[in-house]
Amino acid sequence: MDIINDAANALAGLFSGLLPEEPEHGLVDGRLRPCPGTPNCVCSEGGEESGKIDPIALEKGAEDRALERVKAVVGEMGGVVRNESKEYLWSTFAVPVFGFVDDVEFRLDRSKGVLHVRSASRVGYSDLGVNRGRVEDIRRRFEKAG
Repeated sequence: MDIINDAANALAGLFSGLLPEEPEHGLVDGRLRPCPGTPNCVCSEGGEESGKIDPIALEKGAEDRALERVKAVVGEMGGVVRNESKEYLWSTFAVPVFGFVDDVEFRLDRSKGVLHVRSASRVGYSDLGVNRGRVEDIRRRFEKAG
């Protein structure tokens, strides 16, 4: 069995350089990072026009529950929460079949009554609209849960 384990570890080592590293996440100067200009990313805070998406609007007085609500939506959609704080949440979604990982981040903006969102693929150039569709699905589920 050691031969099989050694072979598996050798293969994992060979292919590990091909897998994308975990990207930077978190806030930069209190905001979500803008998209890099590729069509596999959408963000409600700045960046390229093609990657713009509307933030999730919050009902008046619902700001305190917003991240808990979006956390529940992420979970029901199969996402995994990786990090959270008082006004920020980072989650990941594995794309079925291929297993590619997409990062979805949220920032609560109490002053504007919105939840800003950024969804980006870790690999590739185009995602065929998967990230935009995911954000719109999150928005629908979030509003329905309210």
